[in-house]
Amino acid sequence: MKRKGSFLSRIGIRIPLILWTLAVLYPIFWMFIGSFKSNAEIYANPWGLPRIFNFQNFSQAWTEYNIDTSVFNSLIVTVLGAVLTLVLAVPTSYALERMFFRGNRFLFTLYVSAMMIPTVLGWIPLFFLLMQLNLLDNIFGLAIVYAVSQLPFSIFVLSSFMGTIPRALEESAAIDGLSPYGVLWKIITPLSMTGIITVTIMNAIQFWNEYFMALIFLQSEENYTLALAIDYISNEAEYTNAWGTLFASLTIAIIPVIILYAIFQRRIAKGMTEGAIKG
Repeated sequence: MKRKGSFLSRIGIRIPLILWTLAVLYPIFWMFIGSFKSNAEIYANPWGLPRIFNFQNFSQAWTEYNIDTSVFNSLIVTVLGAVLTLVLAVPTSYALERMFFRGNRFLFTLYVSAMMIPTVLGWIPLFFLLMQLNLLDNIFGLAIVYAVSQLPFSIFVLSSFMGTIPRALEESAAIDGLSPYGVLWKIITPLSMTGIITVTIMNAIQFWNEYFMALIFLQSEENYTLALAIDYISNEAEYTNAWGTLFASLTIAIIPVIILYAIFQRRIAKGMTEGAIKG
């Protein structure tokens, strides 16, 4: 009876998960198949497989709709934003978690509470700030905004990791003559690498897919990120029937995210789990 009950419980858990997986994967599969179809095939048989796998839609998206430039812009914004976030978040997390000074807990609470504030409230002030700094319609300005917007989340996760590192290691390093900066970069940072990788991947995916801030702060087509370029193609598809090109653009956008997550899936899951257990 116990085995039968255990079997039924496993089935009861797996069936909803399988159904949910199919519901998530099917639109992605449909989009991928549609990227190889002509417009005639999409209208004639939208749910079927293409007769011939044609790469013309990818070529058209890459050249006529300047997806190549948008991919390059998104790559710059993502890499620069992720690196800048780490440069700011790692020492800040170390200072807030491992050093004791007046206002320490208040600052940490302030950073964490910033995660609860909707980012939409800062868009208008940021618009005028970037305008005054001559960073409006600039992908480097957008990367700075991205980095600052993800600081609270990054500090929260990294400080949780650093809080699990034994203080005896720091004390031993200090006795050996290592400065606080040396302790940070040679002791704390290597031991927090799982958290750093987790934060970097999560931020990179967020920056790669972000749309609204790019829409507000970028104005020139040559500075469009991939999300804005796809939105432009989506609007064009309504009048030019370039649905195959749209599907190809979406496929180009989603493949790097899937590959990145597939490679670091275990590290991300491990990082989020370990980061939730503090002290």
